[in-house]
Amino acid sequence: MQVPLWLALVAVGYLGCKLFRPPIWLITVLLLGGYLLADSLFTPLVDAAVK
Repeated sequence: MQVPLWLALVAVGYLGCKLFRPPIWLITVLLLGGYLLADSLFTPLVDAAVK
């Protein structure tokens, strides 16, 4: 069974929010920060650190 990546991320995010109850500002900062960091000058540094 193959699950699309976007569906797996949505499921994990939903369960994480239901189980751990992080504050909404933390969720917003992580989503916005990840979006902005993905298209910045630091992308090669993050890519190297993740690999």
